[in-house]
Amino acid sequence: MAENGQTLPGDAAPAVPGPRGPELRFGERPLPQTVAAAAAIRRLAGVLLALEHPHPTVDVLVTRIEEWERELAAATPPDPAPRIGSASSDTQRVYLDHAADIGAFNPCFPEYDFDHLDAGKAHGRITFPLVHEGPPGLVHGGFLGVFFDAVIQQQSCAVGLSGKTRSMNITYRRPTPILVELDFDITRTVGEAGIESTARLLRAGEVLCRAVVQTVAVPLDRLGTSRYGKRRIRT
Repeated sequence: MAENGQTLPGDAAPAVPGPRGPELRFGERPLPQTVAAAAAIRRLAGVLLALEHPHPTVDVLVTRIEEWERELAAATPPDPAPRIGSASSDTQRVYLDHAADIGAFNPCFPEYDFDHLDAGKAHGRITFPLVHEGPPGLVHGGFLGVFFDAVIQQQSCAVGLSGKTRSMNITYRRPTPILVELDFDITRTVGEAGIESTARLLRAGEVLCRAVVQTVAVPLDRLGTSRYGKRRIRT
């Protein structure tokens, strides 16, 4: 289960409505261990940022992390390049599916929940954690850009038409707080020039910031879903 309560087993499709089936993929699903670890790492980072004085547990933590890093590195492929395309090799890193719920398995990304999602509109909720703080008690503006890009691309992938981001224009209207549940909504239109998505982040109905994103429109079956190498069979 993701940190925000959303169920995301490592071998299941993303919890997003739409025509995307198990045969349509953009990388491998994250391992359940990776999902659990991401939530724990995000929580721990928040605790560390709140410490006022040195603590002996942190010294132990750093030593143990260095040990764990060496042990886990020995189990990963030697080449950090993602395993994509016909020329890829088993010596390269497996690429995880970034089309949905990135924050569930990567603690550097925000987590969010969709309450509704269709081709034209979507809305949901997000609570930014302490690790996304910039000004005191407020979200760093760069993380808001990451958030908007993630939810807009997830909507497009879920409804069957997505592509690369061409431009993003963010208007910051009010400071965005951390540790407070916020609402977001997206209005999406498809035209000859591509996809235009307008997303808003709100607190109790007040708009905090707004993003207008232009995206190339590419059918999902043309995004080369067979290009992503499958997870290696354990020997």
